[in-house]
Amino acid sequence: MKLVLIGDGESPHLLKWARALAPEVELWALSSRGFLPGFDALIPPARRLALGTDPRHAGGNTGLLRALPKVGRWLQAVDADCLHAHYLTSHGTLAWLARRLYGLRARLVGSAWGSDILVTPARNALYRALTRRVLRACSLCTSDSEHMAARMRALGAAEVMVFPFGLEALPPAPGPKQPWRCYANRGLEPIYRPERVLQRFAALARAVPEAELVVANDGSLRAALEAQTQALGLQGRVRFLGRLNAEQQAAEYAAAQFFLSLPESDSVAVSVLEAMAQGCLPILSALPANRELQAAGPGVLVDEDLGDWATALKALQPQAAELGQRNRDWVAAHGLFAPAVHGFLARLRRFS
Repeated sequence: MKLVLIGDGESPHLLKWARALAPEVELWALSSRGFLPGFDALIPPARRLALGTDPRHAGGNTGLLRALPKVGRWLQAVDADCLHAHYLTSHGTLAWLARRLYGLRARLVGSAWGSDILVTPARNALYRALTRRVLRACSLCTSDSEHMAARMRALGAAEVMVFPFGLEALPPAPGPKQPWRCYANRGLEPIYRPERVLQRFAALARAVPEAELVVANDGSLRAALEAQTQALGLQGRVRFLGRLNAEQQAAEYAAAQFFLSLPESDSVAVSVLEAMAQGCLPILSALPANRELQAAGPGVLVDEDLGDWATALKALQPQAAELGQRNRDWVAAHGLFAPAVHGFLARLRRFS
């Protein structure tokens, strides 16, 4: 099978898909921006096209649409069996237009990433209509939660496979955790509500003197969050580390007992699965996808259920190691990426 990945080649998530697909298909790739160095070992330069644009999740991606003639001619020459678009309201639209206007024989497959389904179609009628068009043109779609899959079906998707955007391998078992160590690593942007993470930690810190919070990642809210830390009297209890590499992230997960992720919109986040695989107890927003994860059985906590944080977490503390191990076992059984990709490719091959 000749398959073209279409997405942001500077995203580690697209690179992860490439690592999973490269041994199984003849893989090509089209990036709206450039390519991370990791692509070099997977796809020869002759099988890649970088458009050098700067697409934004918020829309207004006219630069991407201006590249359509170049994309269409390149895809005609590739003559692929499958176009696999990631993030449907930008790259999915580009793939759909190229297939339609340039007479491509390839099937269109779409992988939703979250806000392209849960946020963008609700912005206005144009985005909703465009998302419907793309989904209806897809022979197969993927989603990482049943909640998002239901939205996709309501918008016109014919077939949606649901599986977590899981881990490539289970990390080594962590050693003893640091009691009351909390970790947060979502982007410091409004959609992820990092200010709520600080507020919730402050409630815990007042009752548990040894509690500490480590905040990784960066974003437009960092200065405001550092000021909020001062205003809450949390100096010395909260550390901002900025962006971390994979090894540094793994070390922080391994040390932390609790993982905090409280966005206003989300599907099943990879960071949550990473934390679970390291034996952390995630505390998450009361979103449908997180409720799905909580119902699956591992030690996943929902913020709005806890009430008095300090009292709830103190009661949980004696079970923390056992629940952390249950989380790790669940990821080993249900949250690894390779088995899901094998099932995805098996379904694609049945279309042939």
